[in-house]
Amino acid sequence: MTVEPLHILLVDDHPVVRHGLTAMFADRPGMDVVAEAADGREALDLLASGTRVDVVLMDLRMGSGMDGVSAIRRINALPSPPPVLVLTTYDTDADILAAVEAGATGYMLKDAPPDQLCEAVAAAAQGQTALAPGVAGRLMERLRSPRPALSGRELEILGLLARGLSNRAISRELFISEATVKTHLVHVFDKLGVDNRTAAITTALQRGLIRVE
Repeated sequence: MTVEPLHILLVDDHPVVRHGLTAMFADRPGMDVVAEAADGREALDLLASGTRVDVVLMDLRMGSGMDGVSAIRRINALPSPPPVLVLTTYDTDADILAAVEAGATGYMLKDAPPDQLCEAVAAAAQGQTALAPGVAGRLMERLRSPRPALSGRELEILGLLARGLSNRAISRELFISEATVKTHLVHVFDKLGVDNRTAAITTALQRGLIRVE
C-alpha cells in the first residue's frame, strides 16, 4: 500500500531558504513541499484556497510582511488548523514564548541537522511537540528558575523598550494604556531586580531574554 506523503507548506521570506528546504525534503521519502509563501498573509491565503497541508514550517521574521507569530495565531483560529512548526534563527525567550503562546506545535532553529528537522516535521504533523535541544533547555530553565519569569506581554514591552520606544509609543503599538505599560514595567523591574529602564534592557540582553533588531 502506498503511503501518502506529508504535505508541507514552507513560509519564509528568503527564496534561497525555501529552495534549499524544498530540495532537502525532495530527497526524503514521505515528505513533499506542496506550497511556499513569503509571509504569513500568503500562507493564510494558501490555506484559505483549500491547499491540503499537513504541517506548516514557519519562520518568525519576514520583512514587511505578516510575521510568524501573528500568522500562527490566525492559523490556529481556522476551523481545522494544520500544526505549525517554527523554523527560525531566533532563540530568545521572547521569541520562543511568543510562538508557543500563539499556538506553535514546535520550535526548531535553522542550524538544525537535516535528520533532526525532518524528525521534528514528522512529529509536528502528528500533533507532537518538537523542540530544538537548546530551546527545550531554555523552557526547562524558565520552569526551574527561582526568579519569577517574565510573561509574554512583559517580554514584548521590554523588547519595544530596547528599540527606544517611549511609554506612549509602546501603548500605541500594543493598543493598551500608558498606565498599563507603566504597571508592566514595574513588574519587569521587580522580576529582573533592577530599578531603571537601562538596567532592565542590559540585564535582559545579557540573559538572552530579548534581542535588538
